[in-house]
Order: sequence, then C-alpha cells, then structure tokens
Amino acid sequence: MQTQRTDLLFQPLELPCGTILKNRIAKSAMSDSLGDGRGNPTDAQIRLYERWAEGGLAASIIGEVQGNPNFAEKPGNLVLGPASDIDRLRALASSGSVNGAHLWLQLGHAGAMAYPPISNPKGPSALDIPGLTCAALTPEEVSALPSEFARTARQAKDLGFGGVQVHAAHGFLLSQFLSPLFNRRDDGYGGSITNRMRLLLEVVEAVRAAVGPRFPVAIKLNATDQLEGGFAEVDALAVIAALAGSGIDLIDISGGTYFPGARSASDSAGGGPYFLDFAEKARPLTRIPLMVTGGFKTLTHATEALERGVDMVGLARALVLDPTLPNRWRSGSAGDPVFPKFTDPPEGGITAWYTMRLTAMGEDREASDVGDLHAEMKAYEQRDTARIDIWNAQFRA
Repeated sequence: MQTQRTDLLFQPLELPCGTILKNRIAKSAMSDSLGDGRGNPTDAQIRLYERWAEGGLAASIIGEVQGNPNFAEKPGNLVLGPASDIDRLRALASSGSVNGAHLWLQLGHAGAMAYPPISNPKGPSALDIPGLTCAALTPEEVSALPSEFARTARQAKDLGFGGVQVHAAHGFLLSQFLSPLFNRRDDGYGGSITNRMRLLLEVVEAVRAAVGPRFPVAIKLNATDQLEGGFAEVDALAVIAALAGSGIDLIDISGGTYFPGARSASDSAGGGPYFLDFAEKARPLTRIPLMVTGGFKTLTHATEALERGVDMVGLARALVLDPTLPNRWRSGSAGDPVFPKFTDPPEGGITAWYTMRLTAMGEDREASDVGDLHAEMKAYEQRDTARIDIWNAQFRA
C-alpha cells in the first residue's frame, strides 16, 4: 500500500501550458537571502539550487525576486533589471535545472513591508502603526505595476529560468491589496473583493501576455493571512474562482503574513499540513492544478495530500534538513526528516536558523547538530547589515 502511495507522489504532472513536471514535489519559495547585495546570485546560491535539483524534486522556486529594487524585502534578494549580471543569472538557471528539475523565480514586491534601510515602503494605503509605516501608492504607481511584473517575467524567461510565480501571499504587495486591513483605497482597487483582486488579475494578465502561452506562470495565494479582519477564506475562494481562464498554471496555497508580531504558521509545532482543508474547498472551483505549502513533514503527509485532491506538495524546511529527500523517498531508503526542537527561541530566531542553514548547504558544509540559535540569528542580522551599504550604492546612489 505504501509503495502505491509513493508511486502517486512520483507521477508526472502536466501543467495547462504543456510543461511536464517529473513528479509532485516542489521546493516552495523561501527568502534564501543569498544574493550578493547587488541583486546577483552568489556561488552559494547557485550551488544550493543545484543540490536541490540533484536531490530529485520537480521544481524549485526562488523566493522574492525583485523587479524594482526600491521595494525589496531584504538586501539578499535577487533583482532583475538593466544592471543584472546576466552571466551569473544564467548560471543559476542552468545549475538549478539539472536532473530534469525546473527552476522558477517568484516575482516579488514587498510594498508596505519593504525593508526600510534599502527601500521606500509604500502599500495600497498609508499606514502608521507600531512596527509598520508606509505611504500610499499613487494611482499612477498602481497602474504601472502590471507592466513591471511583466517585464521581470519576460527577463526571467530570456535568462533561461523555467517559469515564474506571482507572489500574492504572506503580506507582500499583491497580498496587501487583497487584504482589507492593508487596503483602504476608495478607487477601483479598494472596497469589495472584486476591486481588491483587480490588480492581481491585471498583473497575471500582463505576465501571461509577456511570456506567451507555453511558459509556466504560477501564483502563490494565502488561504488566510491569519489576522483578524484581514484576508480570509471566503475572499480567497473568490480569488481562486476568478483565476479561471486567466492563464495560470499552478495555484500554490499558503497562509500567514510577515506583518510585525503576527503568528507564523511555519514556526508552529503542529503535526501536519496547514491548508489542506482549504484546498479541498477550492478544488471544485477550478481546474487549475493546486499545490499546498506549509507543514509537510512526512511522506505520509505528502501522499495523503495527493489523495485528497492536491496536485503538488510544496516542501520548504523539510528540504533544508535533507535536500536529497525526494530521491530517498522514491527509493524507499529514507525515513522522514527530523525537525530540530528549539527552546524559547527569540522572535525571528527559527527563520534565521533555517536561512543560515541554506548558506551552509550552498557551501557544502551543513552540520548535523542544531548549534547555537542565538549565534545564528546574530550572523543572519550582521549579514543583512553588511549588505545595506552595498545595496544602496548599487541601487540608490
């Protein structure tokens, strides 16, 4: 029985655009913070995605790739634009697509949550609350966004990447437009969910037109942002229904937000995937393949998701702990990854630990022990601080 269920995980998936993914396992987007501070890949980042591709997954997604450096999430983000190092980006695209894998770029724009030392935070509406201050995007700035996303997508295709994912989750810009907490506009982009999703649909339309019909275009969407009065399930289902006929190839369902102080689903001690119940409600509304990200820690979790109607599973931290997990699951030689247990971690400490482990993986030096969480968090913060001046000299001089 287990062999039959494992076989289900390793069946190919044909996307609506015609691209075939070799199995149902994706490395979901994470902000790996491995750019060089000038928006270009480092050797460690190139090697990291090569290792994941060698490990047997179908697709990897690089988180938070910026088209506009003025609204970046971190100074380790990649940037696609006229100053990009084309050779380095092509090397990343090539290394991350060995062994039949696909490497996709997540098209990001942090909006109100742009990193202030290197950015100009602007969101759907002006906010001045503890931990978050931003101006409002003007109507002209909003109308320019679809073409900005489209240009970035076209450049990703030209550089040899296998697809793109439009980021509309986790509290970043397009997610902010969807949320009534962030979006208090009184024009055609605010108010009802029909208006709040308008920008997202315009971005998707522009991206699809830019890359043509045969190039994978995915979207990452929150089931809920887990904030009272925010983007909730009923609105998320409305967005999924509205995406029919949009040209989207894969809907990646996630949840939560990086809003200051908000609860992080990924830091939960829960025992299973977080958004499968939502995916089951979404399944009758669309024929677009569905992927669920968040909380997959075992082979049983992954296979049960497929049995419940999900088309792909998105693994993040499991693949940080074992980049060869897909190969080992397929061969039957692996148990499930052992997740570290942290005692009284500081806010952001767990994310910092996993992010610094990505660096170690890219340098082929990861250790088996957890080590000192506080030391890892300090190293994570120091690296961001060191890259601020580099970023600003590159993009804001």
